Amino acid sequence: MKWPRRRRVRILLVSIAIVAAVAALVVMLSAISNRRNPNILTLQKGTSATPVPSQTQTKSTESQPTPALIASPENRMTPFVSTVSPGSPAGLIIPVLGVRPEQLRDTFAEARSEGRVHDAIDIAAARGTPVIAVADGPIVKLFQSERGGITIYQLSTDGKFVYYYAHLERYADGLAEGHFAKQGETIAYVGDTGNASPGNYHLHFSVAEISDPKNFWHGININPYPLLRK
Repeated sequence: MKWPRRRRVRILLVSIAIVAAVAALVVMLSAISNRRNPNILTLQKGTSATPVPSQTQTKSTESQPTPALIASPENRMTPFVSTVSPGSPAGLIIPVLGVRPEQLRDTFAEARSEGRVHDAIDIAAARGTPVIAVADGPIVKLFQSERGGITIYQLSTDGKFVYYYAHLERYADGLAEGHFAKQGETIAYVGDTGNASPGNYHLHFSVAEISDPKNFWHGININPYPLLRK
């Protein structure tokens, strides 16, 4: 092709060629950049500027556990110890007539014979003092125990807890298994039966959380002291 003779025309054509070459170079560089970084956004009217992760990045994120599930010394949960569990029974009364809250003594963690822990509270009282139901609930077992002596097992109304009364002198007249005791009702009398030393008159009282009302003797002991001090 021959160049036009007029100088102005030649200058114009050269300028157009330069602009075209620069534009082609910009397009080529942009294509190379996009191939290296697929997450570059092309913003359009009405779109958000939030980057969208690639498919590979999404799979990698979904396959990793959340930080809370990673077991490490730094974030391992420390057991929270409370004197009253949030799931403990509420509204219990002291199961020995006439005993006031300030007279109670916390014996739950005290050691006992054969390496045992007490897991209960001892409430001292005179022989024959009425033992009353700490809450409403059925009497599920009247039992003669070597250690506990004359004992009573009572279930809570929701079947989640069992109340155990031991070292009794005797049962209340007419008490029988299946009887639904009302809170404050006399169910027995304080004694020293079982392995209580003679003359050591007191009520051994415990509370246990159970998972099966039919296996009420299997449960997790809860300290009755803070429940009765409320």
